[in-house]
Amino acid sequence: MSDDDPSDTVFDDLFSTIESRRETLPDDSYTTSLLTHEKGENAVLEKLGEEATETILAAKDGDSAAIQAESADLMYHLFVVLAMEEITLDDLREELRGRFE
Repeated sequence: MSDDDPSDTVFDDLFSTIESRRETLPDDSYTTSLLTHEKGENAVLEKLGEEATETILAAKDGDSAAIQAESADLMYHLFVVLAMEEITLDDLREELRGRFE
C-alpha cells in the first residue's frame, strides 16, 4: 500500500465513527445499541468474546474468508471497548511502539 492509499486510514475512520456515535447516540446505530444496552458494558464485552471465539474457530478451520470477516468484527468490537474506556488509537499505537524499544 502506498502512503496515499485511503485504506490506510480505515482503522482511524472506524474509530472516529465509533467515538462520534458514543457522543451523539443516534437511535438507528448498532454502536449506540451496544453503548446503551441494559446489560451495560457487559453487552459489548460479550460480543467481543463471541467475535474472538468465532475468529479462533475460523482459523482452526483454515477458512480465510471467515477469518477475515470475523477479524473485522473482532476489531470493531475491540474499538467500541476502547472508546468506552476513553482509550484512543494513539494510546494503543503508543503502547505497541513501546514494545519495540
